[in-house]
Amino acid sequence: MTIKSDKWIRKMATEHKMIEPFVDRNVGKGEAVSFGLSSYGYDLRVADEFKIFHNALNPVIDPKEINLDSFVDFKGDVAIIPPNSFALARSVEYFRIPTNVLAICVGKSTYARCGIITNVTPFEPGWEGHVTLEISNTTPLPAKIYAHEGLCQVLFLESDEECEVSYRDKKGKYQHQQGITLPRI
Repeated sequence: MTIKSDKWIRKMATEHKMIEPFVDRNVGKGEAVSFGLSSYGYDLRVADEFKIFHNALNPVIDPKEINLDSFVDFKGDVAIIPPNSFALARSVEYFRIPTNVLAICVGKSTYARCGIITNVTPFEPGWEGHVTLEISNTTPLPAKIYAHEGLCQVLFLESDEECEVSYRDKKGKYQHQQGITLPRI
């Protein structure tokens, strides 16, 4: 597997609609947390929709039985994540991952250096949808997340062969997800 360059990402985004909408250059340095195409990745943007976690009603969070009352829905340009808490959000971009590609999403240093960690599982071969983002505020202070700006970088790894069973083939439970998608079993 090799990591793919800006040339490959641009070609896949423009000719095969791998990323929509696609920003063909890195934007925002000095004005916003950067987003768009970079040398060996793509900095995705966080949308302005958030589900902010609170623990007022539940003593435990259960991934097999998520309680919608555990989240406050918020829409806006700046979300505030409470201290030692997290929020779910989604990417602005919609991704279509080829069946010989695995994409890995990692947090951006601007947020990581402030104690804000982004966790995203790999984008499996054949998966498509908006990315559901988990944003953790590891600090004892409230943290700002800026909508429509970069939150994490996607790295694309291409195999020399296609997998036997893609995410699309196995009809994965998060295929074609729109908006913020909560855990499913």
